[in-house]
Parts: sequence; structure tokens; C-alpha cells
Amino acid sequence: MATLAWGADAPATGKSAFWSAGHRPTLIAAFLYFDLAFMVWVLLGPLAPEISKTLHLLPAQKGLMVATPTLAGAFLRLVNGLLVDRIGPKRSGAISQLIVIFGLLSAWALGVNSFGGTLALGVILGFAGASFAIALPLASRWYPPEHQGKAMGIAGMGNSGTVLASLFAPVLAKAFGWNAVLGLACIPLALVFLAYMAMAKDAPNAPAPKRFAEYLEPLKQGDAWLLMLFYSVTFGGFVGLAASLPIYFTDRFGLTTITAGYCTAACVFAGSLIRPVGGAVADAIGGVKTLTGVYLVAALALAGVSGAPTVVSALGFFVLAMLALGTGNGAVFQLVPQRFGKEIGVMTGLVGMAGGIGGFYLASSLGFAKQLTGSFAPGFLIFAGLALVALVVLTVAKGRWRATWDAAAAGVRI
Repeated sequence: MATLAWGADAPATGKSAFWSAGHRPTLIAAFLYFDLAFMVWVLLGPLAPEISKTLHLLPAQKGLMVATPTLAGAFLRLVNGLLVDRIGPKRSGAISQLIVIFGLLSAWALGVNSFGGTLALGVILGFAGASFAIALPLASRWYPPEHQGKAMGIAGMGNSGTVLASLFAPVLAKAFGWNAVLGLACIPLALVFLAYMAMAKDAPNAPAPKRFAEYLEPLKQGDAWLLMLFYSVTFGGFVGLAASLPIYFTDRFGLTTITAGYCTAACVFAGSLIRPVGGAVADAIGGVKTLTGVYLVAALALAGVSGAPTVVSALGFFVLAMLALGTGNGAVFQLVPQRFGKEIGVMTGLVGMAGGIGGFYLASSLGFAKQLTGSFAPGFLIFAGLALVALVVLTVAKGRWRATWDAAAAGVRI
């Protein structure tokens, strides 16, 4: 299996310092695009308490409302992954950003007046969540194998945009009304679009376009499904919690929407900040070892959340869970390019799709658990069990990976 090609600007040895190994403006542009896209992707979460009051939504409806952008983003990531390999990541990103901006402007101008309207808006916001399949290959293609964890981690740290949504959306909704927030979000989105168009550059030596059926070739290999499973837990847990915590804190402990937003921001900040650290740790000790610790800690923390009696204890468990899951997000994407370097665009889409499906499951299951049992606890416990399942599968697979992957034979830690 061939290793990942990197940009012509990178030294031929591939051993240079990270910052001189690729294209820094593109890396920054990928981060900014991803950051603001994630901000609006989870926008319905911080606004959910106010929207549910206005539209009189049931707990299950609230869960579906905040989960819909996650599910839409999951499937649109596959589309974007295919588009990246066909027309390049820069143009794909420009198209996606324009769809989100005009979609939000339309929702603000026309108003969202029903549960069905929130679901339609959620589908539009899915295009923002699908940015994952564009921003990561946009950055990744510029960097050699030994820097993949750091490059993907920095670009992927754009999931910190969920912090911006948690901090500012409830405050702006209180001041101007939640519908106005949809229009206000277009201002930073437009500024980042201009910066993106000026700074981003497609890497040379991109894979040649292939026939459509060839894009799905990785699905014939079991490793693709394993990587999708692992990311469905790490990223699914991260984004599912990011979307659901405002509802959890307001319903479970009676916090105001602004205070719930601050609590959510603290949790999401921890998971976002640690992602590049997870990539760097995976570069140093291997993604398998990193994920082993991630799944164990995440399972324990989520089980702890299910029985947390106070806001402080719940917040502590959530921060611990987010630290683990954020580390896992970086670790999975240290492994993906080592195994599927030539198919990095479509694999980013496939793995990202699986992560979005995991997030949809967690967010929607919490709403259904609350409506059916009166408690969020069953939803957290089931997801903790899924983390343990991922740990067992990883333990079984790691020996074969280290014996058969070309990256491992070349001395790259997996």
C-alpha cells in the first residue's frame, strides 16, 4: 500500500519540522472554516430550551431536533468526501459554506414556526457538519505521514466552534430572540468565507479522479468499518453531548439557558482543546494505545454521569468524558491516513459519517430515554457500553494491524 503523498512545498525527506512541512495558510483556513461550521452545526442545541418553550416540544422532539443536524451532516459528509476527490477540497468547501449562509438567512427571514421547520433547518445545518470531510483532507494532503496526527488535530480542533455556540447563542437569544441568532450567525460565517477563499490552496499531487464506484472501494475492507466504528463512539460521543448538554442541564438541574450554556461550553472546550493533543500523542505512542485508554476512561465517565446527583459532579464527569473523547478523535485520524492514504478524501467522509451517526444516536436516545423513563441515565449507560464494545474490538484488531499495515512496517507508530 502506498503511503500518503504530501505537497510539493514539503521537503523530500519528510523529516522537517512540522510548521515547515506543509502549507500553513491552508492549515489556518481549514481550521477557521471548520470552527465556524461547527459553531452553526450545533446551534440548535444551545437554542433548544428557548425553541422548545416557543413551540411546546416534547422531550423526544427536543432530542430529535438537536440530533437532526448531526444525522444530516453524517450523510452529507460522505457526499463531500466524494466531492473532495472529484473537484478538490477548496471548491467543495466554498460551495458548502454558501449553502449554509443562504440557508440561515432564509430561516431568519421566514422564521421557524413548527417542529417540522426545526427539522428542515437541521438538514441545512447538516451542510456545516459535513465540513469535516472537506477541512481535514484540505489540510492533510499537505503533510507527510509522520505529521498527520498533528495536522489533522489542528484542523480538527475547529470543533471548538461548539464552544462559541454554547457561550454566545443563549446570550444573544435572550437579548434579541432565538430567531435573530440565525441571522446574526451569518456575519462571522461570511467573514470566514472571505478569509478561506484568500488563504486556502489545494495541495499538489492530489489523487486523480476515479469512477464513482471506485470511491466506495474502501468499504470492501474490514479496516474501514473498524475505523468507522471507533469514530462513531469518539466523535459521536463528543458531538452528541455538545448538542444535548444544554437540554440536560436545564431539564435535570433547572439551570437557566445562559448558565447551561456556560456549563456546556466548559465541557466542549475540554474536548475541543485536547483533539490536537490526541493526534500528537497518537503520533508518539500510536493510535491504538491512545484509543485503548480513551475508551476505558470515556466508559467510566459516562457511567458516572448517569448517577451524578449534583451539577458539580455531573460537570466533572462530563469534562472527563469530553477530554477522553476529544483525545480519541485525534487518535482515530492519526490511524486513517496510515491505512488509507490514497483514499483519504472518501475515508474522511465515511469515517466522519459514522461519527455523525453516533452523535445522532446519542442525542436522540437521550431525548427518548427522558420521555420514556423520566431520566437521561439509560441513554448514558448504553453509550458507555458502546465504548467498552469498541475497546474489545480494538484489542482484537491491533495485532493484525501492526503485522500487516505498511505504515507499521515503515516505522510509523500505529
